[in-house]
Amino acid sequence: MPDFVLEIGFEEMPARFLKQITIDFRQSLDKELETQMLDHGQVRTWSTPRRLCAYVSGLSEVQTSKEEIVTGPPVAVGLDEQGGYTKAGQGFARSQQVDVQELMIQETEKGRYLAVQKKVGGAQTRDILPQICTEAVNSLGFPKKMRWWDRFTFGRPIRWILAKMDEQVINFQIADVKSADMTYGHRVLGPGPFRVDQAKDYFRIIREEAGVILDFQERKDIITSEASNLAREIQGKVVENEKLASENANLAEFPGPVLGSFDPGYLELPREVLLTSMESHQKSFGVVDDEDRLLPSFVAVINNRPDSRGLIRKGWERVLKARLEDARFFWNSDKAASFDEWMQKLEKVVFMAPLGSMGEKSRRLERISGFLCDRLQSADKKDVQKAAFICKADLVSEMVGEFADLQGIMGGIYASHAGYNDNVARAVYEHYLPLGPDSDTPSTPEGALVSLADKMDNLVGCFGLDMLPTGAADPYALRRQALGVIRIIIKHGLRLDIEELISFTAKSYTGATWKQDPEQALEKLMQFFATRLKAYWQGQGFQGKLVDAVLQSGFSDIYAAQGRLDAIREFSLDENFEAAVLTYKRVDNIIRKQAGDAGVSLKQDYDPGLLQEDPEIKLDRAIREIMNDWDTLWQNEDFSSLFNKLNALRPSVDDFFDHVMVMCQDEKLRQNRLGLLNFLSLKFKKLADFSALQV
Repeated sequence: MPDFVLEIGFEEMPARFLKQITIDFRQSLDKELETQMLDHGQVRTWSTPRRLCAYVSGLSEVQTSKEEIVTGPPVAVGLDEQGGYTKAGQGFARSQQVDVQELMIQETEKGRYLAVQKKVGGAQTRDILPQICTEAVNSLGFPKKMRWWDRFTFGRPIRWILAKMDEQVINFQIADVKSADMTYGHRVLGPGPFRVDQAKDYFRIIREEAGVILDFQERKDIITSEASNLAREIQGKVVENEKLASENANLAEFPGPVLGSFDPGYLELPREVLLTSMESHQKSFGVVDDEDRLLPSFVAVINNRPDSRGLIRKGWERVLKARLEDARFFWNSDKAASFDEWMQKLEKVVFMAPLGSMGEKSRRLERISGFLCDRLQSADKKDVQKAAFICKADLVSEMVGEFADLQGIMGGIYASHAGYNDNVARAVYEHYLPLGPDSDTPSTPEGALVSLADKMDNLVGCFGLDMLPTGAADPYALRRQALGVIRIIIKHGLRLDIEELISFTAKSYTGATWKQDPEQALEKLMQFFATRLKAYWQGQGFQGKLVDAVLQSGFSDIYAAQGRLDAIREFSLDENFEAAVLTYKRVDNIIRKQAGDAGVSLKQDYDPGLLQEDPEIKLDRAIREIMNDWDTLWQNEDFSSLFNKLNALRPSVDDFFDHVMVMCQDEKLRQNRLGLLNFLSLKFKKLADFSALQV
């Protein structure tokens, strides 16, 4: 069976695009081959900055053939009274490209229909592959696209296409580029073009003649291994940075680590500034000694073999020196400034046009953080409020003006340099954390509260201005900030009413002109938090139905909701879980039907003296037994024990339903029985909404 190779060559693709399009390309090709009924072996894909390649082994030369019956209109529509074909019947035959005489009548569960038996498949693979290739390429999505040649869009302009099934070229065209049997190599080590006579020759040519390492993981391993070897030559080790290693692997087709150095005098700069200069701007790795102190060296990754004369290394050193010289100037300038000066400048920096300046935001953060301290009693209020007030000061510093990624970080460093205590400096340093789903949260209580205040201020402000995320668009990173609030609360065990915090934050905006009614904004923001909580918990492996049950029973106290979710997941593993769910859903259905649909006003308690039948008396006794320590367990948040109590109560509830007529004729008795069920419903609904559980 033949092999097939497809390579799309393009101008240098951004490194961040490559991982996803490599996955998407494989999935798309696999799907198209399945759809077209082409038997095949494994579909493998690779990418470099200049190419996207797929290789299909063991590809069938012919489509699978099969007989299938295609149904058309009902007989009553497709045939007239004389048995002739109506326009509908004739149209069906034309659509299936058959003569009307080939139509037949098919008996189905829904009645009699016109149908035709067709043989599908059997086409030559070489005739189908052009369509498959075109669909696979056109299906690729990119964060950003370029437009060229008759408005065709792709991540970067396509420059060549190689498509071969064994020795045969598969002819098709994407934009203005026609497929051929030629590939191109590394711009320096093997530009090409190179003719590929057989599909199986591709890998040898691309490696040995074109000078390209096709596999991402191999390129990454070369970078990490050779960078470590170079660092050891100077008794050092590379500062680990997995993201940087992956990025460099997607920036080079033939990576070559190079060891460079800089003036030791620059080591006076903060570690964060040095690493940002090396990693973010130069895509280079820092080098440290055995005590984790930075050395005046770095490892850069070039897309070439290291030159023996060191010209490339010297060029890298010159560029880094210029950046470090700028950083030293900014460092010295900022040290000569004061926080008072910066706070005055913040009064002229716009936060969001309708919401005032960053100076006003600083004062809001001071108030919000004070509110959090009063509620939580988990940190020094004076330190928290001071950190909250000055946390945005570094936005007008010289260093952050040049190195925006260091916002907050430099504020903490400058705060320490200015004499603020460690609690304040650390809180300022960490207040932007977490920066993403995998980022650390603030390590100190003070940092956690300042971060909460900042994120909540941003969320409330944006929702008040109706700046809500839509689809993939989230210009103010509100999803990330809501997730940050959730993670901080859970990580630090903060007992906080999130709805109360939102309300207080909204009131902290004095003189703001809202575009949305405050009550509606609050409701939408709570719904937003529910959505983010669901995504977060499902990402942690919790079943969606369990998450819904917890969310629908209330989540203002996020930390407590996490405890209830842990408990219900444990309960869901019990063999009696499904039976318990069905029982308590039955309770909920009766209450909802009477209170909601029928509009009956239900009591929240019942009179034991009105209970008559033995099962309801036994249920009352069982309820009283579990209620002995219910409140204590609730206050101690022993949710697992509370679920166990509901499980133990289930047989008594089932016996009640089996032998007691709830909706009896005696109104007083009926209301008392509904009150008993409502009492029970109100208790278990604080744990979870069983109506959300599907079993």
